[in-house]
Amino acid sequence: MNEGGDRDNVIRVGFGADGKLTRTVTHEPVPAPSQPTQPRPNPAAGLYTVTEVARLFAYTPSRLRYWHRSGLLEPSARIGGRNYYTFEDLIGVRAAKGLLERGIPLQQVRRTVESLRNTLPKTTRPLSEVRVLADGRTVLVQDDAGTYEPTTGQAVLDFRIDGLESDVVRLLSAESDDRSKAYEYYLEGCKLDEQASTFEQAEEAYQKALSLDPALSNALTNLGNLNYRRDQLDDAERYYRRALERDPEQPEALYNLGFLRFERDEVDPAITLFRKALRSDPSFADAHFNLAMALEERGDWSSARPHWEHYLALEPTGSWADIAQKHLDEGPRP
Repeated sequence: MNEGGDRDNVIRVGFGADGKLTRTVTHEPVPAPSQPTQPRPNPAAGLYTVTEVARLFAYTPSRLRYWHRSGLLEPSARIGGRNYYTFEDLIGVRAAKGLLERGIPLQQVRRTVESLRNTLPKTTRPLSEVRVLADGRTVLVQDDAGTYEPTTGQAVLDFRIDGLESDVVRLLSAESDDRSKAYEYYLEGCKLDEQASTFEQAEEAYQKALSLDPALSNALTNLGNLNYRRDQLDDAERYYRRALERDPEQPEALYNLGFLRFERDEVDPAITLFRKALRSDPSFADAHFNLAMALEERGDWSSARPHWEHYLALEPTGSWADIAQKHLDEGPRP
């Protein structure tokens, strides 16, 4: 069974003082999150979560995760064990979406997006002054200084970056938008759910968020965690399952539900859920750790070993890294 079986071993979804997503982990305590400044003063300098990018482009988070897994486009920033989209990545998403909507084959779109991402760092102009044109085979990035990667054939995609900046501000930061208000309540819940004395206020904030935006699956996950920490495990499970109804690939809800099953000695269902969490987010260190534990409990040392190694690659220091290394050192050799 898991070596850290206390009531804080679930993963919550929160945001730090800089607005960056964090997972509160049992192994390494993190500061209580606080509400970021809205709107972002400079969209081109921001970092964006998969949920925000999905909202911006009217996609589901699972679509973007599929793009990540398939190698079409992945978030290029990584902070605190989490992946984030940069504004340059948003340009790539915008281009990919436009080309796919025009029927360009996926392989051609992948090559175009790769060319675009390689080209953007070469421009010295502000991103808001850049224009992107693409036809699925070649890509142009134009500014006042000239043209990069000359192309032949008529362009079928043409957009200016300043329009994308405006969309970021309008859709992710608009004070009047119900989703933005829901996000504010969600952030308030993240601030309040660190201490048992404010659990009720946190629950109220999350419920207000969901009343404004029922698709805010992270709020459902954190409500599940509140119930878990109150030892109301059936209620916790219901919230995790509701989160997965909204977002079937949300890694935190998959992991937390798996951890709950693991605690109940339901090892095989836990293994399945940990694997699903990792398919959604291969960089989810805790899912690697607990999947390795569950596989070892089943006696499958050879399958557990790569997950210990992945965990150490993601979290090379700390007491839990020492445990992972111990399992590697003392377990059977391949």
